[in-house]
Amino acid sequence: MVLPIVAYGDPVLRKVGKDIDEDYSQLKELIENMRDTMKNARGVGLAAPQIGKAIRLFLVDTSPFAEDDELDKEEQEFLKNFSKVFINAKIVKEEGSEWAFSEGCLSIPNINEDVFRPETVTIEYYDENFKKHTETVNGLAARVIQHEYDHIEGKLFTDKLSSLKKRLIKKKLENISKGKVDVDYRMRFPKK
Repeated sequence: MVLPIVAYGDPVLRKVGKDIDEDYSQLKELIENMRDTMKNARGVGLAAPQIGKAIRLFLVDTSPFAEDDELDKEEQEFLKNFSKVFINAKIVKEEGSEWAFSEGCLSIPNINEDVFRPETVTIEYYDENFKKHTETVNGLAARVIQHEYDHIEGKLFTDKLSSLKKRLIKKKLENISKGKVDVDYRMRFPKK
């Protein structure tokens, strides 16, 4: 089932998510609904706060990036198959040079800005079967993980922008929270 995505300005996007356990109510169904919602909105990641739940759960599916001809075949293949569920995730290390990439967010439609992030991330998490993993990822997949991880920490990509950039997009952000934005997926607006 496709769920509405919570828009910028909703307080749930600023809450630090709570850990969950394998007995979390209807977890499998929630994950499937989040997967449907992410695909419907053509996203590469979706965190539980974006559907109104302040819990430490996010999904990543980088397959849309695999079609980028500027990437080498090995990275394209990796991205094509990188689809994971992250529960109770904790980033244990970020390393490497910071690099810019134009990020967007399903909760902040029609705004894309360059964000600098380290190129490599090591993350501990549980998968949907509550099997524990520690994984080191780099490149675009690491960036998507970091972006979604920020959501479960109550942070947004706009927090990483310069004061000038923030001032330049302030009116657009206000309009998003009021529902004055054109999107082709379901959203829930805090000030509408």
